[in-house]
Amino acid sequence: MNKTLLSKIKDSRFPLVVEKDEDGFYVVECTLFKGCYSQGKTLDKALENIKEVIELCLEEKENQEVLKEYKPQELSLHTITL
Repeated sequence: MNKTLLSKIKDSRFPLVVEKDEDGFYVVECTLFKGCYSQGKTLDKALENIKEVIELCLEEKENQEVLKEYKPQELSLHTITL
């Protein structure tokens, strides 16, 4: 990632959804960008991997525009059991 882009996104926060699958892997998705997901055997590894994927996604101009417009007031994740 080039230095100019890196300086623009410094301290940006990204929404992530993390699930542990049936094989014990952590699957992480950044909901801002289409197809932006990764996995890892541990949560730390999965989060490390998603950072790399986000950086790759941000090389696309379309995703840079999405990030510019992204200004959430509040984020939350809820689950419900039926």
